[in-house]
Amino acid sequence: MDFELRKWEKSDAESFFKYSSNPKILEDMRDAFPSTLEDCRKTVENFSYNDESKQCCRAIIVNGEAVGSIALFIKNDVYCRSAEIAYWLGEPFWGRGIMSEAIKQLCQTAFEQYDIVRIFAEPYAHNFGSRKALEKAGFVLEGIMKKGIYKNGNYFDYCMYALIK
Repeated sequence: MDFELRKWEKSDAESFFKYSSNPKILEDMRDAFPSTLEDCRKTVENFSYNDESKQCCRAIIVNGEAVGSIALFIKNDVYCRSAEIAYWLGEPFWGRGIMSEAIKQLCQTAFEQYDIVRIFAEPYAHNFGSRKALEKAGFVLEGIMKKGIYKNGNYFDYCMYALIK
């Protein structure tokens, strides 16, 4: 399926909320992930005004609509040559190869644009769709952190994946 990655625009907030407010997405996101329309507006506004010195945030656009997000966050201190990648995609677009290709594209841009040698992701271990997208994009599983996540009163394992330049 055709898609493009582009900078976020303030007008994308409603689409962000429309696709991200799905419980199947929210259950695999960090607690800080925006879950109300107002939170989505603030997030999209922050992404749209980002100077990209320490992060690169892109909307995933299908047929002119923002249906997902992918972002890269440069770490600091002793991790300053590493970046974390985070992403989500609206459920109607799952299983079409969009996310693995978006991951590839953003990682290529990141290695060219930033002075980094490592990009990592930390999907929940039970999120096989996310894990598969990372593996298709060339990421390697480095380990599983047992009971590393505490969400909604439950413990979950998470995975450490990395792509090395």
